[in-house]
Amino acid sequence: MASEEELFANIDALLEEEPQLPPPAERARLREAAGITQARLAAALKTSTQTVKNYENGRSEPKSPRLEAYQRLLNGWAAKYPALGVPAVAPGPAPAFRPEPVPQTFTGPATPSVPEAETVAPVKAPAAPAAPERPAARPAVSSHRPAGKKAAKPAVDPRFPHGPLAVLDGAGSAYGTGGIVLDCPATTIPELVEWTLRESGLGAAKLNRYGKDSDPLVVLTAAAAVKLGLPERLEGHEQRRSLRLPEDHPVVKEVLKAKWQLTQRGFGPWARIYRKAQGRERQCVQLAILSWDALDERSWPGVSDMEAADIARVLGVYATRVITPRGSTAVSGLELMTALRPPTKAVQDPQTGNWVPGHNPGSLGTEPMDPAPPEATPEHPVVVNSGWTGGFLNEEAYQWVRPVDLLTAQECTLPYAVGLDLNTAFLAAAARLVVGLSAPDHFHAPTFNPKIPGSWLVDLSHIELDPRLPSPFTPDGSRPTGPAWYQTHTVAYAQELGFNVHPIEAYLRRETGAYLDPWHDRLKTAYVDTLADLGVTKDLDDRAFLAAMERHKDADPAMAAVLAAIKATVKGGVGKLRERPQGRHYKEGERWPALERPTWRPDIRAAVISKARVNMHRKLNNMVKMTGLYPLAVLSDCVVYPSPGESPLAFLPYAASGKPQPGGFRLGPTPGLAKLEGVQSMAWAVDLMEQGLNPARHIKGGDAVLDEGE
Repeated sequence: MASEEELFANIDALLEEEPQLPPPAERARLREAAGITQARLAAALKTSTQTVKNYENGRSEPKSPRLEAYQRLLNGWAAKYPALGVPAVAPGPAPAFRPEPVPQTFTGPATPSVPEAETVAPVKAPAAPAAPERPAARPAVSSHRPAGKKAAKPAVDPRFPHGPLAVLDGAGSAYGTGGIVLDCPATTIPELVEWTLRESGLGAAKLNRYGKDSDPLVVLTAAAAVKLGLPERLEGHEQRRSLRLPEDHPVVKEVLKAKWQLTQRGFGPWARIYRKAQGRERQCVQLAILSWDALDERSWPGVSDMEAADIARVLGVYATRVITPRGSTAVSGLELMTALRPPTKAVQDPQTGNWVPGHNPGSLGTEPMDPAPPEATPEHPVVVNSGWTGGFLNEEAYQWVRPVDLLTAQECTLPYAVGLDLNTAFLAAAARLVVGLSAPDHFHAPTFNPKIPGSWLVDLSHIELDPRLPSPFTPDGSRPTGPAWYQTHTVAYAQELGFNVHPIEAYLRRETGAYLDPWHDRLKTAYVDTLADLGVTKDLDDRAFLAAMERHKDADPAMAAVLAAIKATVKGGVGKLRERPQGRHYKEGERWPALERPTWRPDIRAAVISKARVNMHRKLNNMVKMTGLYPLAVLSDCVVYPSPGESPLAFLPYAASGKPQPGGFRLGPTPGLAKLEGVQSMAWAVDLMEQGLNPARHIKGGDAVLDEGE
């Protein structure tokens, strides 16, 4: 029985929580009942009209002190305008988000409204019909899990009681999430597929109401692969990613004889085995073979060498927080975009009354879309067939080193060079990023509009900036030498710096939307939650944060591997938007498989990278204004500064109150904030710069190479 002290402590904790606001729909009702416009409310709250719209459609929430002011206002309105006898209800789907009308740049019709896709938590479905008896689950023993650490447990869906995946060993034990172990009697691949679909209870619910459930994943250890008739290693002379079993291999024949099919990728490290869906019920199993390098060491450090139970824990946490792995982390990053923004939804045919697949507004649709010539790659058919010679977008991450002759004597006398790394900079850039959803249209001499995503041919060579900073317009930081193609964010930043821009021509898109928002939100939550599991939480002050980051990888190797995989998912997912042709036999001008995906969108990749590079330059510029410090070098999301001390605390800007100054680099565990990348001597950094090398690439020590763009 709880004591009075415990009860009062619990109540006090509730009272100290952040103020609770009514559901978004009720906020809008109260404002309308009071006869106040969104613009007037925005002025009272000292914010923008779009932010108020976001409050009222559930896309964002206010922070202190605006939170308390907004709550006070809503409470006052609620007392004056109570809902007339209508009981409070849970908020429904967010209302459709309508972009601004197309500016005068366009000669065509106005942009159609683009509602935001509704991302929903897994919904508990009715109990499935009685299935064959499932194997009894027994608790797993993890040999490496630190004491007191528990496996992350996903919300249990009655259809998938044993989680999204299992790791099968050579003894027939299938280790699942939450510490369970299933007995798997299969001795062949077809038997394993049948067991997985009918008896295992594996799988995961869809991430969006219009999406599809995730197929179950079975990961095979080397011993399990051999037991099921597969070779322990997959050898060959092709690239590792294209290795697969030959079509005449006994296991491939066995699969086909049992009326199962393989995808065009064949039977490789990630094999999908399926039959055509019966009604709504999918029949598909994903296999991953560990000894065939299914888990790349760069994305999943140390995981392949873990015990089966620990591998299940790592992959299970990733599946719960991100998505059930479907290939490399890059593939999973791209699949996550589609899972959160499915291309179709059920719509009623007005003539027949039947429900048929229709376009899901806000998604990229089901058909691939050719880019504008400057957005494509030189080998793309659009370029080769048209004879395009007008240049290409060059929106890439920074690789810049300050010329040594621009170092001052005072800088050279500082003892240290300190590297700062921005957490998942590409992910931070994806937040609220408006991208094109329709095909590009060509315009001559358009008026620049920063709200329209697209590619603009502009001459920015007249803009002269401080040479001690990289130019924000080029990846190598050099000043532009003439007209070039830029993504909208780059041109908008030139305007922000006070310069006039006069586009010569442009390729722009009429239909727009924040396509990556749900992708950003899910990965941001996964990143922050996983860092918290490693002891790096939001409530730490800067000193405690630096100390926690110094030891976080040793706190729990399994969760550290999950964190690495999340970062690789961000980087790889963005990279996949412009996947280049692979293989020795490719000929320039031919279409390659990636072009058949609606998610082959180099313009979206360019938008993310452009915004990330602009964000970096803005911080560099603000640091000069606040501290007078100039960087030594930048590599993607890592910047190196001369410093009087070994810690970033020695040079980062703080207010008199001790709080970090907004606008510059700030330490913290969320995307876009910074962490310590490494410390070396200033003499070491200058020596590399004199050799034409980038100190940001090696600041970690051990001649480490920074992953360019998390």
